[in-house]
Amino acid sequence: MGVAARIPWIAFIAPEMQVSKGYYPVYLYYKDLNTLILAYGISETAEFEKSWPVEIMNTTQTIAAYFDQNVPRYGDSFVFKAYSISFEKNIANISYIENGNPASQKDLEADLETMLDYYKKTVSLIPLSTTPDYSQGIFYMEKQLEDFIISNWEKTELGKKCDLIIEEGVLLSQQFKTDIGAIDILATDKNTRSFVVIELKKNQTSDDTIGQLARYMGWVQETKKDDNVKGIIIAGSYDRKLDYALKVMKNVEVFLYEVDFKLKEFKGVK
Repeated sequence: MGVAARIPWIAFIAPEMQVSKGYYPVYLYYKDLNTLILAYGISETAEFEKSWPVEIMNTTQTIAAYFDQNVPRYGDSFVFKAYSISFEKNIANISYIENGNPASQKDLEADLETMLDYYKKTVSLIPLSTTPDYSQGIFYMEKQLEDFIISNWEKTELGKKCDLIIEEGVLLSQQFKTDIGAIDILATDKNTRSFVVIELKKNQTSDDTIGQLARYMGWVQETKKDDNVKGIIIAGSYDRKLDYALKVMKNVEVFLYEVDFKLKEFKGVK
């Protein structure tokens, strides 16, 4: 009997959340492959107009692609995290492995909390327009966040602490090019003149963001000879993984952004 014939699945949705009939976070256990998947679930039974943002669907593997084979259910859903599972003697002794590293029950809970927090954003964000760009929901906002920060630099908390890098009238700070990738924003501290690496947490885990920030800070330290380089993460929410990382990364701060829409009645010109 193949894997496709025996696959139980369980969906975890926080009870206080608004739930979409078309998509939802879901845990899926693939018994024959000893793999537990935390997925951006896609409903196969409910008709729906809205689904996960397009960047999830464009950049994330489907479950069928991850296993490189057909699966009977949820094959079109998208993988957020995958854990290999082993049983020592009985089901009460379960070990989880993610990307070759041990994962604890708390790690699984933190991953689920991260997805649920993102899910709440996607189902609660009301588009202001029916144009394709706005229909991308929270990812549209995050794409524009970087431009908004740069355009309104002096009005933000960042502008109070840091200066943008401008040479001969050309802005260099945004998408600052390095030989290991582009830094979202590279600025300088107003007081110390040391460099400040600013990364936006977009469509990635806290671990990915911390790793990316540390990599760019290391690059600046080596290539710019700046041992006092600082880092800033801009995120839509704060989670325990960021909290633990900041305990040892004393030169890194986190800024949270909020999206707030207001409608004001237009009463005409008097």
